[in-house]
Amino acid sequence: MARKTKKMTAVEERFQQPLEKMLPTMVTDQGLSATADELGVSKATLGYWLLKLRIDVRRVALAPGETIEVKRVG
Repeated sequence: MARKTKKMTAVEERFQQPLEKMLPTMVTDQGLSATADELGVSKATLGYWLLKLRIDVRRVALAPGETIEVKRVG
């Protein structure tokens, strides 16, 4: 597990859940910029946190009428 900064633990306390669980859902639902704004950090800080916590963010382009399904393992 990655060592967390004071700001990371402060955000976890404010939202009452670990970043490892919170960030994937927020980034998927809201995107990077909106997630950073809601957490009160810069987009660069959010990117650093994602790298540090080994959370993989991928961008997918869909044609009109296409859908995508995300499955969580475990």
